[in-house]
Amino acid sequence: MASISDRAGHGLLLGLVLVIALSPGKAVSDSFSATSAPELPRLYVDTTYVPPSGRSLRVSAGRDFQAALNQAQPGDTIILERGATFTGPFTLLNKPGSGWIVIRTSAPDSGLPLPGNRIDPSYATLMPKLQAASGSVIVAAPGAHHYRFIGVEILPKRGVFLYNLVQLGARETSIEDLPHSIIFDRCYVHGDPQKGSRRGIAMNSRATAVIDSYLSDFKEVGQDSQAILGWNGSGPFKIVNSYLEGAGENVMFGSGDPAIPNLVPSDIEIRRNHFAKPLSWKLGDPTYEGTPWTIKNLFELKNARRVLIDGNLFEHNWPHAQNGFAILFTVRNQDGSSPWSVIEDVIFTNNIVRHAAQGINVLGLDDNFPSQRTKRIVIKNNLFDDVGNPRWGGGGTLFQLLRGAADVVIEHNTAFQSGKIIMADGEALTGFVYRYNISPHNEHGIIGTGAGVGTPTLNRYFPEGVIKNNVITGGNPDRYPAENFFPRSLDEVRFRDRTGGNYRLAASSLAKRAGANGKDLGVDFDLLCAAITPTADPQTFCHSHAVPATSR
Repeated sequence: MASISDRAGHGLLLGLVLVIALSPGKAVSDSFSATSAPELPRLYVDTTYVPPSGRSLRVSAGRDFQAALNQAQPGDTIILERGATFTGPFTLLNKPGSGWIVIRTSAPDSGLPLPGNRIDPSYATLMPKLQAASGSVIVAAPGAHHYRFIGVEILPKRGVFLYNLVQLGARETSIEDLPHSIIFDRCYVHGDPQKGSRRGIAMNSRATAVIDSYLSDFKEVGQDSQAILGWNGSGPFKIVNSYLEGAGENVMFGSGDPAIPNLVPSDIEIRRNHFAKPLSWKLGDPTYEGTPWTIKNLFELKNARRVLIDGNLFEHNWPHAQNGFAILFTVRNQDGSSPWSVIEDVIFTNNIVRHAAQGINVLGLDDNFPSQRTKRIVIKNNLFDDVGNPRWGGGGTLFQLLRGAADVVIEHNTAFQSGKIIMADGEALTGFVYRYNISPHNEHGIIGTGAGVGTPTLNRYFPEGVIKNNVITGGNPDRYPAENFFPRSLDEVRFRDRTGGNYRLAASSLAKRAGANGKDLGVDFDLLCAAITPTADPQTFCHSHAVPATSR
């Protein structure tokens, strides 16, 4: 398939993946067995632009875009007049051949950001507007393939609530019938500012990508809403360098039970995105606009395999319809008919999670219906900043580990949370590793239901776990394994400028060169900043243009 490449042939991605010390066929960590290390995606969506070889079909304001879609053949380009509005729904048809049909703005390339640079709403005047008053704006017919949208705005008609702006597959019962090879490149996809929309892209497809795009105003009262949701698509999927805004879950894989037997969305690449919820959605915030949109989390997996989540910024999450965890790896056989549902081989590296009520929640087994066990998750080299605290509510728990997930490795993270480091419940975890991290202990540190702080919890929930070489400020060394550090306060760790937000270690820090092979404990900020943006200055913490202070 033209839009899928295997690991060995995907040179650009592999060059970036080296930021997290990964290479084709190699384990994520150099210190645990290949059988317990998560596997990288086997396939990646190749979004390299292929210059069109066919005709150019120009569609001016007032003309029929669907007629152009019907007429277009692989290799053709449909050029839509910039600023013009075209009212659908529109259907992408299944056509023979493997050439791309490109749908793009008539604005010159010089008017858009260069490839690799994110679009934003300020470019809307350069974009044709695809809208609908009912149904979906864009629907892909079964098997529709090789469509690329460039510089297009997709939205509901003003004052209209839509369920899915883009519907890529829905109830197909075979992988062969799924739409595939569909790319949204520098597109602006958004719900109605007042009414919202339930979902931007229903990604029930194969070989689908959203790159350099801006998805916003996906919000609803009383129901979950998402910028992107996939549950009946096989993958691979690519979501890179985009702004993603949703009230329920900004992005989620899983949810409804797949109509395709044994389907698990797989080979998912999520890099260099900005996940956020506007503070105008938060009850009690000075900017609150008055509508209680249903708020849950920033990113969730319910049924997914081989997921790479690297170099993203996740911010602004608070308790409302859930308890405020920003990231969920919580396996669900949602409606009881997909007992094969699983979360496995997840790599969460070089991300920033900040301004949230709680951190990451991991569930080993669905507690409603039968599922497979969550396994092989690495959470490495991430910064957790301002987790908990009165503004965000919640308990400020950094990691919640429930029902016996297997082979969870948490290492080289730096965290500033107001509550527990780890909360455990349910079955014991096997293959658990917690090392080289920096965080405050606060009142309860590592604790599980029915067990005391520290050693009683470790014995009950992590009986063979590795917990060493961590900085646990304010903790009681008598309650934890000896191979850890217990300074009395964060100040004693000696960051370069903690109050100023520079969390790099000072030369005199006790955490300098205290890890394996003489590495520092906590985050390697050179790697983190390089993953978030290749232009970040490695000598300082990430510049404001790489890690914006606010989402909107």
